[in-house]
Amino acid sequence: MGPGFSSPFAGRRVAITGAGGSLGVELLRAFHGCGASLVALTTRAEPLQLTSAAGAPIALEQCRWRCGQEAELSELLSEIDILVINHGVNTHADRSGAAMERSLEVNALSSLRLLELFAAAPQAGHSSIKRGTGKRLRREVWINTSEAEILPAVSPLYEISKRLLGQLLSLRALDLAGPELRIRRLVLGPFRSDLNPIGLLGAGFVARAVLVFASWNLGLIIVSPNPLTYALMPMVLLGRWTYMGLFSRRGQPPVSPHPEGTQPAGPPA
Repeated sequence: MGPGFSSPFAGRRVAITGAGGSLGVELLRAFHGCGASLVALTTRAEPLQLTSAAGAPIALEQCRWRCGQEAELSELLSEIDILVINHGVNTHADRSGAAMERSLEVNALSSLRLLELFAAAPQAGHSSIKRGTGKRLRREVWINTSEAEILPAVSPLYEISKRLLGQLLSLRALDLAGPELRIRRLVLGPFRSDLNPIGLLGAGFVARAVLVFASWNLGLIIVSPNPLTYALMPMVLLGRWTYMGLFSRRGQPPVSPHPEGTQPAGPPA
């Protein structure tokens, strides 16, 4: 980011899901270069051993988790300043019931559970205090919905699950985003990874671009070689925001059937 650049992520505690994948690794490196404290959330058993561009080892905490067991991360999430939800799966041409269930669970439902847990977690991290000002910084969640949210990705189930994630994110952001929580959407074009070995972009380039755009205070971060994405995505989000705002409402907390201090009537004598 250049000499003399003061990163807004310095000193903040950042957790990244999908940390063992191509983009996850490069995001860890990019955040490390900005002075962040790192937590790698991965489903892999083997430890991550990363080095910086200069060859120095990168210090990070590693936490193993599995989709469907997101609640086990609740305590950890209360200590996180920025959560990057980046995990995913691509079943490519497989359209079996098992592939459908896996795609929806990993790409959409698991990400939404993490979003809800993070939004509900109490803020406990000391790094949420901006140095020199004493002001508390907003916690942030960054969600990688991918370009497949609006454009073909030559993988029908991947597209369906990512579009579901994008739609649900737009709906829940109406209630969750605010003074205490900032939600950033990452819309990324095809980059080379295990999910897409023929991607046009390098994962390192994408990770660095994401952090540059985030440092510019953007909430919608697009990194794609396709100019249509830059034109279509803002219009899609504006349409969703208008429609969902008009035809949905904030849910009410459950109401006890018995007013506080009273007991239900007993059986008739």
